[in-house]
Parts: sequence; structure tokens; C-alpha cells
Amino acid sequence: MTRSVYVTGIDRSDGRQVVELGVMELLTRRVDRVGVFRPLVHDGPDRMFELLRSRFRLSQDATTVHGMDYHEASALQAERGTDELVSTLVDRFHRVARDYDVVLVLGTDFAATQLPDELALNARLANEFGAAVIPVVGGRGQSAESVLAETRNAHRAYQGLGCDVLAMVANRVERADRDLVAERLGPLLPVPGYVLPEEPALSAPTVAQVVSALGATVVLGDDAGLARDALDFVFGGAMLPNLLPALTPGCLVVTPGDRADLVVGALAAHSAGTPPIAGVLLTLDEVPSQEILTLADRLAPGTPVLSVAEGSFPTAAELFSLEGKLNAATPRKAETAIGLFERHVDTADLLGRVSAPSTGRVTPMMFEHELLEQARSDKRRVVLPEGTEERVLHAAEVLLRRGVCELTLLGPVDTIRKKAADLGVDLADAQLVDPATSELRESFAQRYAAVRAHKGVTVELAYDVVSDVNYFGTLMVQEGLADGMVSGSVHSTAATIRPAFEIIKTRADARIVSSVFFMCLADKVLVYGDCAVNPDPDAEQLADIATQSAATAARFGVEPRIAMLSYSTGSSGSGADVDKVREATALVRARRPDLRIEGPIQYDAAVEPSVAATKLPGSEVAGQASVLIFPDLNTGNNTYKAVQRSAGAIAVGPVLQGLRKPVNDLSRGALVGDIVNTVAITAIQAQTPAD
Repeated sequence: MTRSVYVTGIDRSDGRQVVELGVMELLTRRVDRVGVFRPLVHDGPDRMFELLRSRFRLSQDATTVHGMDYHEASALQAERGTDELVSTLVDRFHRVARDYDVVLVLGTDFAATQLPDELALNARLANEFGAAVIPVVGGRGQSAESVLAETRNAHRAYQGLGCDVLAMVANRVERADRDLVAERLGPLLPVPGYVLPEEPALSAPTVAQVVSALGATVVLGDDAGLARDALDFVFGGAMLPNLLPALTPGCLVVTPGDRADLVVGALAAHSAGTPPIAGVLLTLDEVPSQEILTLADRLAPGTPVLSVAEGSFPTAAELFSLEGKLNAATPRKAETAIGLFERHVDTADLLGRVSAPSTGRVTPMMFEHELLEQARSDKRRVVLPEGTEERVLHAAEVLLRRGVCELTLLGPVDTIRKKAADLGVDLADAQLVDPATSELRESFAQRYAAVRAHKGVTVELAYDVVSDVNYFGTLMVQEGLADGMVSGSVHSTAATIRPAFEIIKTRADARIVSSVFFMCLADKVLVYGDCAVNPDPDAEQLADIATQSAATAARFGVEPRIAMLSYSTGSSGSGADVDKVREATALVRARRPDLRIEGPIQYDAAVEPSVAATKLPGSEVAGQASVLIFPDLNTGNNTYKAVQRSAGAIAVGPVLQGLRKPVNDLSRGALVGDIVNTVAITAIQAQTPAD
């Protein structure tokens, strides 16, 4: 029977969506076919399923997710009894379960469902589904004693009804009580008890949700601005000098529409980053003149300015009743939720308790999950020289919210803060450094001049060089102020890696610096090298690329089986290009007899078992190669791009190898997810220092 996890509760407003997201994150690390089933659903769109489907790339048909709606369930229970209701839901559950390796079940929400003894119904359904249960207890506004008592009672209730309780979660606990509750909960339970604190960014509505709830008109603003969280509401009626001290980070300023001075003042404060606000909400159906709006748009581009017809009092009543909702349109909230879950839940232990079968396949999502988990297990500091680049700022927020690593962003600090404010990005936990004004600039100049003295570099010249963000970031890595560096989203490969060649240099066991791409296909991850650095490596260099790539593959969980690629397989061809590959293969075998390697070999014989059986029968690499070494940059670069675009593969890289300390280059077309993955890889590389 399919092993399933049933997330349920004891009452409404427990915020269990955080737990549902976190559990789905765990399940997709182990298996690639995870289904979702919600036994009972209200009318309207299922926001949680849409979020799960978009975030975790679920292919499940939305029509199969729901058992039945609450009205149908209530009528069925009244007419035919609970047994008939349960039997129907069990049948519908198994229609889903048969198609998936594991199913995440989303329990009922206790919200005006008109079902008697809803807790008992959830417990019975979990038992009939053969699902382990994770009950969630809401702690918002409760004392520590009350949270402890309710969590213990909830465990007793579900256990008493025969449930296999996997763990207990107390969610939305007051931040001041979180550690105390976590310390005292453990001895009260025979299963793990996890305590998640209240997170303002999750309970706060986004500006877009304010627009929807109030029927507001968007006067100014873009999509990024509308995605900001409204963490607070500040009502402006007094003079501007009295308003400014009242502004708080992430607040939505509510003011009558005829107070142009407050509108301009609040946006000017946002532009200066003191503090960044979520936006401005104008009441009384009044909007400032076009001249004021033009000035507002120039002061804080993208920052929302909204308008409603109501006055301040009814508007306030509606605002204070709003609560943030997780859905597919709030990906930043999803990152916050998963980060919260991962910080306060022993995810490795919880995953070990779920008896979901491992499929043995490695999907792109599994690989990405593993990267973040490895990086998080031993956090390192990564410096990002391109601190004013929008994609880098969004990636930095994801990395910080997920707790993947510590970050230093380089660039003019005021510019970074203003850009982050315009994007609604929270960089509170990041270190910001301006190379031009940093107190490190002088000592870095001395260090660089000493390293490059043989090239005639003086301290005066070095002083100018180290103000460059890539040189400054590289020196931070060399001097141990950061563990690795990632750049290249707006810089060329040469500008990114040249400082590393000059300052960090190659490892003692490496002849050259080379690169690999992790090619995440539908059911496996392949390692391609070298596709970014060396134009035409000779046999010695090609052998070095092969051994480096094998080590990189093993470091990231890919068992190395090396294919030295050529247009000829085995002894069937000859010529300088084939001979180079043949010589490189022999060098690897002589130097590293422990490595499994085949070459020269054609690509199809390397990865396709049926072709391998014909061309190289009996080979332990042919047909199952995982590390593919290309004979030159032209072949490698074109092949990785062809596979990426034609086969829909996710290409993670280039990952540089052979340096004493990790520096990695981004494609200038890198997406936010690419940057996140590359930073995680860099942090993992830094966990194993060079000899």
C-alpha cells in the first residue's frame, strides 16, 4: 500500500499550510511521484493545491485531488451515515494513491464545515488511508502553558483513535515563548514535537491581497511592488514631521487622498530606505494631481499607490481583519514558510520516519533539494559581487529565508538598500559592503600588490584594482572573510574568474582550472565537463579535467562513471583528435585505477544501453556513463546547450573546479533559481577545504 502522510489539526487558524509545504518539500526529496488528496473541500479554487502544483511541478490532474465538497459530505453523512461517507472517500483516495509513490493528504480545515466531531473523522480517514498523521496545533495568542496542554491533548486524542502519529507540531507560537515551549514539549510526548513561531511575513497580506480584499484601484506600482508584504498599517493624518517617525519597515501608509505631502514624504522615505514601505493607500476616492503622481513614480518606481472610496475608519476595519494567504501568486511567502519549517523541524529525522519508498531515480527537484540541504547542514558565507542586480537580490532573499548560507553583497550600500526596497526584498540578515569605501580596501591593495609584484603592480595601482567588485570579492575569499564567491550575472566569465586565477590560484593536485555543468534530466543527473573554460585541452589537460570532474560528481552524490567522448568508439577510429582522447583515457587509468572510465566513446554509446551493447559489450561504463568529458570547448558548450534546450534539462553551472577556494561563474542569462543553486554548490564546495 502507498505510504501517505496526513496533515491535520484540531481547530481552525492553525496555519498548517506551512507544515503542508514543508512536508511536501521533504517527500519530493525522496520520490519523484508525489500525489495530493484533500478529502473535503470548500467551493472555489483550492489555493493550497495550486501552490503545491506550481512550486513542486506536480503533473496531477486537479480534478483528482478532491474527495467531495463539504455540502455533499454533510448531506451524505446525514442520509447514509458516517460509514458511507468514509467508504466513499476511501475509494476516491485509492484512485489517487494507485498512481503515486506517496500521497500527501490535506485534512479538513474545521471552518464552518457542519460536520460533527471533525477530529474523529480526520483520525478515521487517516487510519483507513493507511496514513501516518502529523497533527498541527495553533498557538497564536495563547500562553506557553496553553500550547503545551493543547499539543499533549491533541496527541492523546489522535493516538487514542488508533492513529500512527508521526510527529506533533505547535505552530504560530508567540516568538517570546517558542524556545520555552520547545524545551518543555519534548518530555511530554512519545513522538517528536516541533515548535514553529509566529512569522509576521506569513500572516501579513501582500499588497495585491489588499487590492483584492478592498476592491482598490492601483494608481501606481508594478507586479514586484504588489507582491510586497504589508507588515503593518500606519494611518497618516498629522503633519509630515509627525508621520515620518511613525513609519515602520514594510508598512502600508493609509492617508486621505488629498494629503499629497504625506504621499510624497512617505515615498521619499522609502526611496532613502529609511524605512522601506510596502506602499501607500489613499482613501476617500481622492487621488493627487498628475504632477504629484509623476513625482511619486520617480521617487519610488514600482512602489504601489492604491485608492479606495471608503474613509479611513471603515478601511482600517477591513485592513485589520485581513490575513496573508499562501497561494501560487505568493512565491516569496512560500519560501518564508519552508524556511521557517526547515529551521525549526528536524527534517532529516522526520523524513526518516516516513516510510515512503525511494525510487532510486534522481530528478531535477531531488537534486536541487539535496543541494540546499547539504549547504544548510554546515553553513558557509558566500560573497555576491553583483549586489545591485535584481536577480541576485531576489536570489539572496531566497537563500536567506531558507537558511542556506550567510551572504555578503557588494556594491554601494545605499544603492543596494534602495534597490532592495523597490523590489520589496528583505536583506536584514545580509552583510552589505561597498568596496570603494570599505576599510578593507587599503589592506586588500597591499595584498594584491604583493601577489602581483612580479607583474609590476604597485600599491597605488592595486588600490584602484581592488575597488572592482570581483577583485574585492575574490580577496575576501582569499583572506577568509568569505568562504566562496559567485558572480557573472552581469559580468563576463573572464571578469569573474580572472581575479581567482591571479589571487586564489589552482590546487596543488590540479594542473588547470576547468568546469562542469550538472545536467538534470527527467530521471537522472549527468555531469558535463569542460563546457566553459578550456578551448582545446591537450591529453594531459583532458585527463586532469576527467579526474576533477569525477571528484566533483562524487562530492554532489553522482557516482562517477567517466566517458571520454569522441566521434569514434573504442579502436574503430584514428586521427589526432581520437588519439588525444585515447591518450587522456590511458593517463587517467594509470593515475587513478580506482576510477571507472571508458574512451574514446561516442555519446550514444556512453548513455544508451542498447547502443553500448552493440559497440562496447561488457563495458562497465558504456550505456551508463554519468560523467561525460568533451574533447574541446566547442563540442562541450554546444552539446550542453542543445541538451538544455531540446531535452528540457536544467543546467546547473558552470561549476569551477581546480581552484584552492571556490569561485563560480553565472551565465548572464541566469534565472533566480540558477543563482540559488550555484550559491548552494559554492557553499558546499567550501565545506571541504583544499589541501
